[in-house]
Amino acid sequence: MNWLIAFHIIAVVCWFAGLFYLPRLFVYHVQTDNQLLNDQFKIMEHRLYYYIMMPAAIMTLLFGLSLWLPHYTFYSHQMWLHLKLILVLFLYTYHFYLGYLLQQFKSNHNQHSENFYRWLNEIPTLLLIIIVILVVVKPF
Repeated sequence: MNWLIAFHIIAVVCWFAGLFYLPRLFVYHVQTDNQLLNDQFKIMEHRLYYYIMMPAAIMTLLFGLSLWLPHYTFYSHQMWLHLKLILVLFLYTYHFYLGYLLQQFKSNHNQHSENFYRWLNEIPTLLLIIIVILVVVKPF
């Protein structure tokens, strides 16, 4: 069980590194008019999303399920876990929305401003704070 928890935490940390960094790359991408930099950002964003974020998101899910499912009966009455799972579902929605935005940049159809991406970048921080408090404190 401790190994599963450790690998789950490692996967979450790797996933969040990407969730924090990709919108920041989008901020810098919007700011550039240089075609060489534009192409470089596309490569960086693609590699971050597909080679780091996707595997980490999948591993987070697999390790999380392996921790939850064997104890489903116990956890089914834990309201803090229900809220955590709803927030995690929102994180996965956010993750796939970033993938959609990545495709918009790839096809040169970005419709958003630098300010939009700065605000978008705050979402995983807020969710991380709430999720950690729910898991550690278990307020209800």
